[in-house]
Amino acid sequence: MGGKLSVRIGDLKLTKSDKELLYSLVDSGMFSEGRYIREFERKWASYVGTKGCVTFNSGTSAMMAGFVALQHSPKYKDRVRKGSKAITTPLTYIATVNSVVTSGLEPVFVDVKDDFNIDEEKIAELLESSSDVGQYSIILPVHLLGYACEMDRINSLAKKYGLIVFEDAAEAHGSTYKGKRVGSLSTLSDFSFYMAHAVCAGELGTLHMNDPELKSLAESLKGNGRMCCCTVDERAKGLCPHAVEESSGIDPRYFSNVIGFNFKATEFQALLGLTQISKIGEIIRQRQENVRYLNDGLAKYSDALKLPEFSETVSYLSYPVVIEDASISRKRFRDALAESGIESRPLFGCIPTQQPAYAFLKSGYQGKVPKADYFGSRGFYIGCHQFMPQEQLDYVIKTFGGIIRQLKK
Repeated sequence: MGGKLSVRIGDLKLTKSDKELLYSLVDSGMFSEGRYIREFERKWASYVGTKGCVTFNSGTSAMMAGFVALQHSPKYKDRVRKGSKAITTPLTYIATVNSVVTSGLEPVFVDVKDDFNIDEEKIAELLESSSDVGQYSIILPVHLLGYACEMDRINSLAKKYGLIVFEDAAEAHGSTYKGKRVGSLSTLSDFSFYMAHAVCAGELGTLHMNDPELKSLAESLKGNGRMCCCTVDERAKGLCPHAVEESSGIDPRYFSNVIGFNFKATEFQALLGLTQISKIGEIIRQRQENVRYLNDGLAKYSDALKLPEFSETVSYLSYPVVIEDASISRKRFRDALAESGIESRPLFGCIPTQQPAYAFLKSGYQGKVPKADYFGSRGFYIGCHQFMPQEQLDYVIKTFGGIIRQLKK
């Protein structure tokens, strides 16, 4: 097999035709939001199964704008008021909770299940035992690493208690739940197109909805809250919906109805994403095959490692592993992987008890989210992306075995 290999968390290899498209964009000089953004929104909404899709410069921006859109919506604002509580998972990338907090909401955490996702029965227990259900406004499930949450139960609880469901599908491009793609199962959802994801664009995010009013609000908010969110300037045709404002001397492109952000994306990001949407079925299949192959090769170490559950409904972000053998240090294991050229990442860390930014919550959650604490301290992941050749997969299996034997001495 040769010497040390380089096994990355994620990768992107463009074809000759992909590169020619990008070169044509460079030649056009049209880099701000335009035709490729609109095309990406149409195709990704169609794939996910929603009527609306709005692009943002990141998945985090999409989430933040989603919360703020709810707060401005006549339909939802009385419920999603600042200071209300969002029930979510303690085990997720910190952007999920940062988006809640920066939107003026308060995160409330319940523990996770063995698949790393929020425990829907813990949500039920929280709501059933609450003396003031009105303090809660949102349930925010996260389809972590591509595993779908139990959405029927979550949606049922939301309906019972008058709450809104907002799916964080940032890592679950193409994962399905009972035949439907995640991101299409709630009032709002978001996706991220960061480098390691199944569809990647360096940085990009989308917010999904079926409510046209929420879509308009999201489009306004990402452009500093301006009143004009038209994708094509049709003033010359007399079709501008803001003719009244125009007649008063107001240019709707430079006047804002709400306080917003600059969360706009670029044509480069959208075009990179478009090069992969048509290939997503093959991308998901290859990642699944890689997970299956690694599981088969590492099964002999199941006494030391919890391996990921395999499912053809999961679009895998990565290959997650939890060290079950208490005698094996995660740090030493990851250090040994790095020395062998294999990239790894910790399994995020339990937010209220293990993330320094949220240390002020630690005492309130100590001992209350044991599974999230365990996975956050013992779990990590490596790549399973579609560009991993057979040689790298075999190298991972061989390296894991050598590290386990060495650390158990």
